[in-house]
Amino acid sequence: MAAPNEQLRYGWTTGACATAATTAAYTALLTGEFPDPVEVLLPKGKRPSFALATEELDAARTAASAGVIKDAGDDPDVTHGALIVATVSLGAPGSGVTFSAGSGVGTITRPGLPLPIGEPAINPVPRQLMTEAVRRVAQAHGAAGDVEVEISIPHGEEMARHTWNPRLGIMGGLSVLGTTGVVVPYSCSAWIDSIRRGVDVARAMGHQHVAGAVGSTSERVVAELYGLPESALLDMGDFAGAVLKYLRKNPVPRLSLAGGFAKFSKLAAGFLDLHSKRSRVDLDLLAELAATAGFSGLSEPIRQANSALHALQLATADGLDLGDLVAERARQTCVGVLRDAPIEVDIVVIDRAGTIVGRAPA
Repeated sequence: MAAPNEQLRYGWTTGACATAATTAAYTALLTGEFPDPVEVLLPKGKRPSFALATEELDAARTAASAGVIKDAGDDPDVTHGALIVATVSLGAPGSGVTFSAGSGVGTITRPGLPLPIGEPAINPVPRQLMTEAVRRVAQAHGAAGDVEVEISIPHGEEMARHTWNPRLGIMGGLSVLGTTGVVVPYSCSAWIDSIRRGVDVARAMGHQHVAGAVGSTSERVVAELYGLPESALLDMGDFAGAVLKYLRKNPVPRLSLAGGFAKFSKLAAGFLDLHSKRSRVDLDLLAELAATAGFSGLSEPIRQANSALHALQLATADGLDLGDLVAERARQTCVGVLRDAPIEVDIVVIDRAGTIVGRAPA
């Protein structure tokens, strides 16, 4: 994957924002005053400061809440601009730090995720960050640090519909995520992490067949073709390599990949990142496939084609199943990445209308 553009602005994860809000709320609970801005310590030593968007301290000083607006920088993040609220209340002596899901934060309902069923979808690293923040505040003010931290994200349930959460069995809202606290623009690390969690859930549910799809149309086609449930479908996007490499270490018996002709022409050429900015269609390869199949007269027209779709149209008009040839070459790429993993892989290639134009069986 190409290195992130250094001119793009970095942002902060939901977990980092929740940690800042927790720090401010617990400080107010102990002192009566909200620090603003509030500084947090992230895993790699960064110490960003966050301005508070909301603050509330009850009269009895048994609970306090603070909110931070998430700034994801220049990353295309559905939670950019969301309000992340932490409400900290006093817990039973010796209870330590416990977590609960407020409005807009999901709950785990399926196995295979890094948290047990029934737990709020606040991932382990953010929990660790918040626990450490509570410990530091407690130490600074001579307190025990026994608190309940409730994280809420207004409108989070609506935002979660645009994420993988419903498919992964995270119901009722968003997840509180982050491993470093920093959102790297266009790193797509969150998407790749969702692919991995999708594989984990599918394996935990005992699925023997999963499918990775480039987009919604190819996902619908492959699901209908094989009768696959939603929990066996991986929203692969452009990250074919992420699917293959994770399955190589965490195999399932059968994998189907589905996508458009242009995207899978790139996979056939050996590209594992299918994004238009990071790989291109190799018309020379398509011309070579035509010649190898005995259609040498098509080689030059395909080489001069305006696009992959144009090349496919030329081949179809001349009776060449170029989609099948691309599918088989793409399957060979996948087998090479999977190495000796015990996985049978097949390829389904579609056109823009969702019609299957190529297949390569396992």
